[in-house]
Amino acid sequence: MADTRFETTTGNGGETHQQAPAKGSHGDADAHLTTNQGIRVSDNQNSLKSGERGPVLLEDFVLREKIFHFDHERIPERIVHARGSAAHGTFEATDDLSDICKAALFKKGTKTPVFTRFSTVAGGAGSVDTPRDVRGFAVKFYTTEGNWDLVGNNIPVFFIQDAIKFPDLVHSVKMEADRAYPQAGSAHDTFWDWASLMPETTHMLMWAMSDRAIPRSLRTIEGFGIHTFRMVNQAGKSTFVKFHWKPKLGLQSTVWDEALKLQAADNDYHRRDLYEAIDTGAFPEWELGIQAFDQALADSLDWDVLDATKIIPEEMIPVRIIGRMTLDRNPDNFFAETEQVAYCPANVVPGIDFTSDPLLQGRLFSYLDTQKSRLGTANFHQIPINAPKCPVMNFQRDGQMQMTVPKGRANYEPNSLAAHGEDGGPRECPMTGFATAKGRADHDETGEKLRIRAELFADHYSHARLFWKSQTDSERAHIASSFVFELSKVGLEQVPARLVANLRNVDEDLARRVADGLGIDLPKMAKAAREPIDIEPSDALSIQKNMKATIEGRQIGILIADGSDADEITTLKSAIEKAGAKAFVVAPRIGGAKLSDGKVLKADGQLLGSPSQIFDAVAVILSEDGAAVMAKEGAAIQFVMDAFGHLKAIGASETAKPLLDKAGIEPDDGVTGLGDDFLKAAARRFYDREPSIRMLA
Repeated sequence: MADTRFETTTGNGGETHQQAPAKGSHGDADAHLTTNQGIRVSDNQNSLKSGERGPVLLEDFVLREKIFHFDHERIPERIVHARGSAAHGTFEATDDLSDICKAALFKKGTKTPVFTRFSTVAGGAGSVDTPRDVRGFAVKFYTTEGNWDLVGNNIPVFFIQDAIKFPDLVHSVKMEADRAYPQAGSAHDTFWDWASLMPETTHMLMWAMSDRAIPRSLRTIEGFGIHTFRMVNQAGKSTFVKFHWKPKLGLQSTVWDEALKLQAADNDYHRRDLYEAIDTGAFPEWELGIQAFDQALADSLDWDVLDATKIIPEEMIPVRIIGRMTLDRNPDNFFAETEQVAYCPANVVPGIDFTSDPLLQGRLFSYLDTQKSRLGTANFHQIPINAPKCPVMNFQRDGQMQMTVPKGRANYEPNSLAAHGEDGGPRECPMTGFATAKGRADHDETGEKLRIRAELFADHYSHARLFWKSQTDSERAHIASSFVFELSKVGLEQVPARLVANLRNVDEDLARRVADGLGIDLPKMAKAAREPIDIEPSDALSIQKNMKATIEGRQIGILIADGSDADEITTLKSAIEKAGAKAFVVAPRIGGAKLSDGKVLKADGQLLGSPSQIFDAVAVILSEDGAAVMAKEGAAIQFVMDAFGHLKAIGASETAKPLLDKAGIEPDDGVTGLGDDFLKAAARRFYDREPSIRMLA
């Protein structure tokens, strides 16, 4: 039943406004949204900007209060991105960027220390590593000109277009306020109620329901800066850029059943994987690339580059690789470094600048405020992990936990103390200091103070359609099935149909598959605020089209038991390690197994505690007697059954066949012997196997 206290309208950018009726008495105080000072709010969807596409204004007390209160809701863990893992490393510039950027770190050959933190978004610090969720990808560059923080995600777009909606997004996706569950998951009433009323979320929902949200490893995710930023060269010329991190190992994801079982097998799966890779010298690497374009190109697009719910396909503007990041040192102390590191998108160096993206503008305020709240002091920048590795000179003094001991009395400027023989302190420098890039005086980035979105922001479906069309058939089945699963957890009757009505603007087949999976009638298509357009599919948006056929950096499980052939094990382990992967021996007992040569080989893990979901492929080396015993062991049957169900390669000795038969394994290209055919198969997943083993939407 509709709430008659409110009228629903659509704004200039297609955003949903629920408002007190204009012709009502306005005497119902409970129906009117106010600030904490009791001041009624006229627009809870848009920040106050200077012109339609201009920067957000500091005077917007509604935005500042809303974000300020949100930043201080929970202490001391992060409001979002609470569960994270991090590592030290180095960024090396591999291309000369002087044509578009004057930042010192981009001079070819320059090496810059970094500290990179990966995280989930919705869960608390004690949640698990592998839920369906966005992954944070934040890099702190300790440059010679100061710290630059590139704070992004593994998905190139976001749910919202304006930062004033961020508290609503997070409140809806976090644990429900009355019952404090579910933890670390979006499959519940409040998130989908909110998302179904916010068509601008549609593109991000497509990514979040895809396999991008269930990565195999933090080492196999892409990273994105999300927003359009600016680069500025020595002459002051400005160029728009979007940032991309490309993993050396290629993209890899799990399948949904595998992700669920990983949560049970190892709550710390991603954290352990990252730590152990670095600890063993298999250092994770990413290439940093940019999409660079000018104002003319931006003006030629059918969408707005300031809209964080949109991308620019790589086929339209190829990614230019400009550097390489290698993570080669684990933190010495988790709390001191990973927990206390404070990222802020406002931390930029000369040569990198902002745009008027309203989501970015809000983040510039929010992050600094929340760091003070979480770390308890305005001096959080003095914590070693946050401290710049270049000189810091200013007149800021005192405050809680002040660690420096300034000398003299120069805590202000201008001053004439130096003329009297005292230290007068530092001064501004117009030549080398940070200078904001000039905006456009001829466009709609200045003008009246408005709570409004640019008209192009109203297209909420074209890029979601682009994403859908760019996937493989298997990936589309996963997306549709994810929507079905999530919406099946929603108890609010109107919500699933409302969301499916939005999806009809993306693709009729997608909407029909979700409706059929839920067992509901296909609802009437939701009215689009701006008619969607068709954009050429982009292979760069597909995980499966960007996987690398390699086992480098991956882990292969080898199941053995008493009587297993010693030579076969030795030969296979050697071949796996030569290919750059890790061999992990699994046995019924952690003490190992007595092999065919009479020697005992100690296991790396016990069968019950080392299920096949923690491996990228598995091999089974058993004698006839060993296979007969394992065919009666539920954990062994499940080991190969799950490997097959999770579309992985299975290599097996001839004598191990009874175990595979008991597990119902049907031969295909991914079920091999133990030779080169297994190593070749282990380099990929077998998605064509999936329709024969599970029903998908």
